[in-house]
Amino acid sequence: MTKLQIFDPAMCCSTGVCGPSVDPSLPRFAADVEWLKTKGVEVERYNLAQQVGAFTSNATVKSTLNAKGTECLPLILVDGSIVAEGSYPTRRDLARFAGVPYEESPTILRVKEQSSLVTLGGVQRKDGR
Repeated sequence: MTKLQIFDPAMCCSTGVCGPSVDPSLPRFAADVEWLKTKGVEVERYNLAQQVGAFTSNATVKSTLNAKGTECLPLILVDGSIVAEGSYPTRRDLARFAGVPYEESPTILRVKEQSSLVTLGGVQRKDGR
């Protein structure tokens, strides 16, 4: 079985949506990681802010951080070897790294709501007056 390890930079959580500036790749990547797990891939994910020991106890990660600094994060390892660094890979890349068939992620439709409602003094009116 393939083992994928993700070494994230310091952040509040794996989705990265709780800070003032959200990186749109993080929720997508989190969903792609969950998808990999459903395919039987063993996934371990470590956050520099919360699990420093995982970074220092892995010789590959430690030496890469010593040579390149935190700019190399995230580091993605498959069976102990670095396959990506510095950015989050796509679902297609993850599938290739893990040796599983690629499946597109579900599409999220964004619907722009158009309304002629206008708020006046806390009362909404359709006519705009």
